[in-house]
Order: sequence, then C-alpha cells, then structure tokens
Amino acid sequence: MNNHLSLRSGNPTLNAKTFSGFDLTTEQSMTISGTVYKTALSLLLLMTASLFTWNLPAGDPRSSGLMMIGMLGGFILALVTIFKQHLAKYTVPAYSILQGLALGGISKFFETMYPGIVTQAVMLTFGTLGALLLAYVSGLIKPTENFKLGIIAATGGIAFVYLISWILSWFSVSVPLIHSNSNMGILFSIGVVIIAALNLVLDFDFIEEGSEKGAPKYMEWYGAFGLMVTLIWLYLEILRLLAKLSSRRN
Repeated sequence: MNNHLSLRSGNPTLNAKTFSGFDLTTEQSMTISGTVYKTALSLLLLMTASLFTWNLPAGDPRSSGLMMIGMLGGFILALVTIFKQHLAKYTVPAYSILQGLALGGISKFFETMYPGIVTQAVMLTFGTLGALLLAYVSGLIKPTENFKLGIIAATGGIAFVYLISWILSWFSVSVPLIHSNSNMGILFSIGVVIIAALNLVLDFDFIEEGSEKGAPKYMEWYGAFGLMVTLIWLYLEILRLLAKLSSRRN
C-alpha cells in the first residue's frame, strides 16, 4: 500500500515527497528511537572528524585544503542522499565526516579571532535542540499548517538572500545586511537563527509522521541526515551572530 505523507518540513532534505511512493509495511520500518540513534552516531562522527582540523596549527595549509574537501564532498554526498535515499546508510556517515572536517576548520578560524566563541556556539546549538525538542514533545509548540508554511517561506527567503550574496561576491560586492555587525546586521542574524531553530520543530514532526506511517528502515538514516543539515546550519548561524556581537566589543 502506498501512503502519501503531507508536507511536514521546511528543510529541503525533508519535503512533501520524501516518504511518498514507498511500499510501507510494519516489517523493518522506521522508528523514532532508530532515528535518534543514527542522529547521535552521525553527530559523533562529525565531532570526531572536526577535531582533526580543529587541532591543526593556525594557518596550516592542510586546514584550508581539508575544509574545501569537506564542503565540496559534503555537498556532493548531500545531493546523492537526497536523490538516492536508499543509500543513506552509506552516504550519511560519510557526509558527517566530511562536514566535520569543514566545521573544524571554520570553527578554528572563528576561535582564533574571538577566543571562547566556539564553546558558546556549541552550547547554544545543543541547548536550542534540547529546548525545542522538549517544547515539541510537551505540545507547547504545535506545527500547524500556517506555521509550516510561514517557516518554509522564511527559509526560502533566507536562501534567496544568501544566493544573491554569493553571486554578488563574484563581483567583489558585499551585502552589508549579512556580514555587517551593525544593528540591522545583528537583527538579520538573530532572525536567521530563529528560523533555523524552528526548522528543527518541523523536522521532528516530519520524522514522527514517517515513523507513524511505517516508512522503510533506511529512512532512519535519511531522517538523521535532515536533522544534521538543520543543526549544521543552526550552528553556523549562531557562530556568525556571536562573531558579530564579539566584533562590536573589540
């Protein structure tokens, strides 16, 4: 029997078609506990890999090389995972390792500029994850259809702004709203952090429905992948926000 799940997430890796078109049975189906376990394993792989580039001396050319490999390789594996979901049990661990190499180098760069910033960003990221999970489980936050559509629209808007900024960077044009530590720049970063965090709520809801509908077992890895994408985005945006605030104090 084919079951088509409704739209549950603004995360581009978890959309309306993610669980559609499967032969859903009760045997070897996706579970919430299984997804949690695979998310934890993915995070462990990411953090372990990040320690390698983090521990390289500042300015070491290997760091920038590994960062590029991590970002490019992670992007390629993300695309493979999105279009070949049954391969997620292979691609997601590799994706986590590659993203760890990239995040370790990025984190070291920010830490060199603003000592202590990475610890704050990590704590805020996991604190936000825990708080929103608790709010979701307790029913304090309910992802209604209007709520979902609002977050999806806001996420799309942010992606568009970043795309325009990236294109303009080719012509040495900077978008102050994104990079500036002005009041408007900081408010923009706060807004992006909030939207990134709320995407976690939609991801929780989406994964829960996948479990309820009995999606295939390998979708646990895909659910973990979706959460990883959101968590990495949230961490980077918190890091950017803290850097803006720190630069104003220096």
